[in-house]
Amino acid sequence: MSHPVDSDVSAVRTYIEQHRAAFLDDLAEWLRIPSVSAQPDHAADVRRSADWLAAKLRETGFPTVEVWATEGAPAVFAEWPANDPAAPTVLVYGHHDVQPAAREDGWGSDPFEPVVRGNRLHARGAADDKGQVFFHTLGVRAHLATTGRAAPAVHLKMLVEGEEESGSVHFRDLVEEHADRLASDAVIVSDTGMWAEDTPTVCTGMRGLAECEIHFHGPDQDIHSGSFGGAVPNPATAIARLVAALHDDHARVTIPGFYDGVTELTDRERELLAELPFDEERWLRTAKSYATHGEAGHTTLERVWTRPTAEVNGIGGGYQGPGSKTVVPASAMVKLSFRLVAGQDPDHIEKIVRDWTADRVPAGIRHRITFAAATRPCLTPLDHPALQSVVRAMGRAFGKPVRYTREGGSGPAADLQDVLGAPVLFLGISVPSDGWHAPNEKVEIDLLLKGVETTAHLWGDLAENWRHES
Repeated sequence: MSHPVDSDVSAVRTYIEQHRAAFLDDLAEWLRIPSVSAQPDHAADVRRSADWLAAKLRETGFPTVEVWATEGAPAVFAEWPANDPAAPTVLVYGHHDVQPAAREDGWGSDPFEPVVRGNRLHARGAADDKGQVFFHTLGVRAHLATTGRAAPAVHLKMLVEGEEESGSVHFRDLVEEHADRLASDAVIVSDTGMWAEDTPTVCTGMRGLAECEIHFHGPDQDIHSGSFGGAVPNPATAIARLVAALHDDHARVTIPGFYDGVTELTDRERELLAELPFDEERWLRTAKSYATHGEAGHTTLERVWTRPTAEVNGIGGGYQGPGSKTVVPASAMVKLSFRLVAGQDPDHIEKIVRDWTADRVPAGIRHRITFAAATRPCLTPLDHPALQSVVRAMGRAFGKPVRYTREGGSGPAADLQDVLGAPVLFLGISVPSDGWHAPNEKVEIDLLLKGVETTAHLWGDLAENWRHES
């Protein structure tokens, strides 16, 4: 059922429309700063982007705004206390750095000179993530103007990092260093999207990630397969056997203990995922693939959003040039990644993978396994009061039911949940066609303003329906 357009909704929309042009002009100014964190030549631009945002947040009304240095790129912190000490504290997360972009990559215009075509704003960062960070500035102003408040209804904080597009290398250290300043009852992540323009959705969780690289070493050098083959262990064969043992015939991971603690889907969650207008054939085309495959007993969406996985990301060993070279190779390797879901512990996964690998190393093979830094999964229950506030606020803005999704990927939001002990909620208005990381990235202006409208309703709803108990 559609939500009625009540007087509060009308007032918010009127305010947003009155300030629309100035909002888009400001956003375009920010988008002109090429804050590419992955390219050292743009380090000064990333700093300039942080300073620009800090100035704009002060102009918005935040009484506390600071630029936090890291060993890499700076982050921006802002805080605006509510007048009511019992109000919940909410931390908004986003990032101000962007992916590399150049005209010769296939852009129809300069990626750092914003262009409006129809009702779309094209520029690097329009959707990922400057547009979605910036809608919070007009949103809080609309909230204040239409409620007559001098301060937000919640204790509002923002943390906008500058290294998300280059791996968030220093992010966890930053959060741990400033944990007291960042303490909050809930985290709102505005670095995500919706199912489609006509299907507003709220993401309730992201998978975690553990990655490792396994090396098998046999002979001290490549040796002649005619003279020695069949009489000494072959590390490439051993790696192939290891990979073949990773899954059973039902695509379940065979590593003992892998599924320990997994939070299973409830019947209600399965029903809600099944309500999404999912076109599997279209999804396959997007995946550039020709058949679905995965753990038996689960739908495609369940597999990519709610189930843990083990994937071979790369495998190699021995001669791979033209023609033949009949050798027993000296070494072979495989890169594995494990997507984790709520209830799984990356430290546990590392231990069982190490043990499982060691048990499968043949005599005469030496092995080495290294793990990268892990990302923990995060999941917010459907009945969490803060999540329900997000759903109601988005429903008022869009005037239609809001459905639920999850995210199959991983991100630094889990560090916030892990360090701060606060639930992570996702509020994003980007759609798949926005082309994150691709040429001609854009944001739908109407949806961007729906993001503004959602946040204008959100803070009051949170304060009214989720009192902080001291």
